[in-house]
Amino acid sequence: MAKTMTLLWGAGSPPCWRVMIALEEKNLQGYNQKLLSFDKMEHKSKEVLDLNPRGQLPTFKHGNIIVNDSYAVCFYLENQFKSQGNKLIPDGQEEQAVMYQRMFEGLTFYDKLNAVIYYDWFVPEGERHDSALKRNKEALTTELKLWEGYLQKVCVCKGQTQTDTACFDLFKLAVFLLSAERYPKLGEYYNLLKERPSVKASWPSHWLENPKGQDTLKDI
Repeated sequence: MAKTMTLLWGAGSPPCWRVMIALEEKNLQGYNQKLLSFDKMEHKSKEVLDLNPRGQLPTFKHGNIIVNDSYAVCFYLENQFKSQGNKLIPDGQEEQAVMYQRMFEGLTFYDKLNAVIYYDWFVPEGERHDSALKRNKEALTTELKLWEGYLQKVCVCKGQTQTDTACFDLFKLAVFLLSAERYPKLGEYYNLLKERPSVKASWPSHWLENPKGQDTLKDI
């Protein structure tokens, strides 16, 4: 069935990796895939725009069905292949509620992280202010403390869930840039997840080893 699936993706893209991890977790290896270059603007090519008018990656196609948002792809795969591979949505009502909340809280975490890492990229030089960067760092610190607290209260990585699939790429970036001593639970969570076969099998060979922003986060 994976032969009827096609994934267009870009290296270094957390949303693309998110989908690749989900495909591995559902034992959907052997799908068609094509690596496109953001630098060459291949995500704005006719090939992509015909499937995704936003010109964004990942773009996913299953037969005649097109699903473009990475979160939507993860939910689609779980709903279509519930009995295959690992279950990504727990059965329990309480567990589901926590999973959904953490999964979408990850989007806020990601926004706060990007606001600090890419401040110099997003804000024109003449509009940059130390006070704005300070506020962004304070917001990110609050977010990190929330997640560190969440992970104090749960036994993580008993099994992969949509939260793990959706947020692993974010945790990788955060842990790489931040102090492991300052956020030990976040580091522990990352170290457990990175050993999963799905993560190892889908680890992008072009993933940035020295992402921009490393020095910016040294005091977070």
